[in-house]
Amino acid sequence: MTLELRIVDKPKLNNPVIIEGFPGIGMIGTIAASFLAEKLNMKLVGYFSSPHFPPIAAIHDYVPVSPARIYASEEHDLVVIFSELVIPAQLVVPLSEKIIEFAEKYKGRGIYSFAGIATPQPDEKMYAIASTKKLVEEMKKQNFELVKEGATQGVSGVLIAECAAAKFPAVNFMAQTSAPLDPRAAAKLIDKVAPYLGIKIDTKPLVAEAEKVESKL
Repeated sequence: MTLELRIVDKPKLNNPVIIEGFPGIGMIGTIAASFLAEKLNMKLVGYFSSPHFPPIAAIHDYVPVSPARIYASEEHDLVVIFSELVIPAQLVVPLSEKIIEFAEKYKGRGIYSFAGIATPQPDEKMYAIASTKKLVEEMKKQNFELVKEGATQGVSGVLIAECAAAKFPAVNFMAQTSAPLDPRAAAKLIDKVAPYLGIKIDTKPLVAEAEKVESKL
């Protein structure tokens, strides 16, 4: 299956944190990742291309761009990978492999996925799936609820399984949601995870956006 990772600007990074967010429950991954890229003034450094993607271009700051792209910040030693389109099922594995290759090339210190978990009545509890026993213990200390049994799917699901097999550090962070579009849950997830990853960011604009979405719903 044809899928390419095209680098348009080589970033100078030193063991970066790599965050990914793809469409899923509550769109939490995409919302959180794109918010980080925008508010931290991250630079577009690459994108994914495939003839099997839907024929769509996103428009960002007046410029047409691929819906699935990579941003980097040399200042924060941070990479954010996200998509505004649902990745076709047949491309999930190739895309996950490209992300791991990118992480290894730039000596990333971990791949962290942002996602949602469906709950009829969400509360403040956050969930995590970790790729190594060391990270499992770290997540417990950070007061995440570790998923002991179950299943996870999509790009983050394949990524965490591949990273676990390779003993590469990775964590799936999940916020509870009952909404199809949930900026508030994305903000809560960022507030919880950002200090652990050493990221300073104000999520008030995202909470304000959540209030607008909620009023429309």
